[in-house]
Amino acid sequence: MSLTFSPQPEPKRGFFEKLRQRYFPARQATSAAVEAWREISLWQKFKRNRLGYYSLIIFSVLFVASLFAEFVSNDKPLVVRYQQEWRFPIFTEYSEVNYGGVLRTPANYHDPFIQQQLEQPGNFAIFPLNRWDYKAMNYQNAVPHPAPPSADNWLGTDIVGRDVVARLLYAFRLSVVFGLLLTVVGCAIGIVLGAIQGYFGGKVDLVTQRLIEVWGALPELYLLIIFASLFEPGLLLLFVLLSLFGWMVLADYVRAEFLRNRQLEYVTAARAMGLSNWQIIWRHVLPNSLVPVITFLPFRVSAAIMALTSLDFLGLGVPAPTPSLGELLAQGKTYLYAWWISIPTFCALVSTLLLLTFIGDGLRDALDSRRHQQSERA
Repeated sequence: MSLTFSPQPEPKRGFFEKLRQRYFPARQATSAAVEAWREISLWQKFKRNRLGYYSLIIFSVLFVASLFAEFVSNDKPLVVRYQQEWRFPIFTEYSEVNYGGVLRTPANYHDPFIQQQLEQPGNFAIFPLNRWDYKAMNYQNAVPHPAPPSADNWLGTDIVGRDVVARLLYAFRLSVVFGLLLTVVGCAIGIVLGAIQGYFGGKVDLVTQRLIEVWGALPELYLLIIFASLFEPGLLLLFVLLSLFGWMVLADYVRAEFLRNRQLEYVTAARAMGLSNWQIIWRHVLPNSLVPVITFLPFRVSAAIMALTSLDFLGLGVPAPTPSLGELLAQGKTYLYAWWISIPTFCALVSTLLLLTFIGDGLRDALDSRRHQQSERA
């Protein structure tokens, strides 16, 4: 006896199901695209943003090159061969006596006497690409300072005869390192306070938020002016003062993420397992709340660079002869005809800020799946 099975008829689709498939056919494809986007690594997502990816490469190359600025722009040779003896002036300081002179002062390798000694048979010296340090002055220039570009000084000199190329290179390194360190300290303070506010909530959140609002209402510029008049201006003073105010925006972002994530199921499960509050914060909630922190980093670095430049421009920043973009801009403002000071400095500052902005946009696109979903729908 054979049994035959007839196929079951497909269930009838309702009116709203037909309407959805007719007028919204791309929703399922969009959801699949979003799921595929989430499975890609963060680095691959970031590389898809070409502008942000190449900006990161350019900025990294420039920053790494600036870290070795002493080997790129210096008034001391990298290697010297003198009287069958190898010397490394970039690491060890030599006096004129070591080169046949009579003075025990540090050797000036732009001095015609020292150059003549190094040109003797059997002697030679290998100099960096740019033969000027950020504080070395060109005393042999016949043109009054600030002098226009020449073969010796590719972008001319500033008001006291220092090489503009060297000052730009060292000022770029100082600005970026200062911005990175200030960002690290600001992020640490902002993450700690934002995490405490968002996770515990209630009175802790209320009291801390009111204190932050009072602290944020203090006039930062006036405080800088007051402290600059009371203490000797320097990088440490600027770093401490700017660190006290550079964390409040990030603290609000972290607080909002913690307020949202503390209600999720994995936090409830962690509490049921007996984990302490601090274990839940640092092991579970914080890793899932780092999206605003990561996207905030490039913009915070650019803000720190801009703050240092502004204070140096106003004369409240680092003291001379420390290289500074703001100090060069102030010289360009005073000597308007010296375009070789203002234009290259302005271009260097704008390029740095643009690169950091493009990097931040790339990180935001890579971390925000909702923006990818909107682009897929469009």
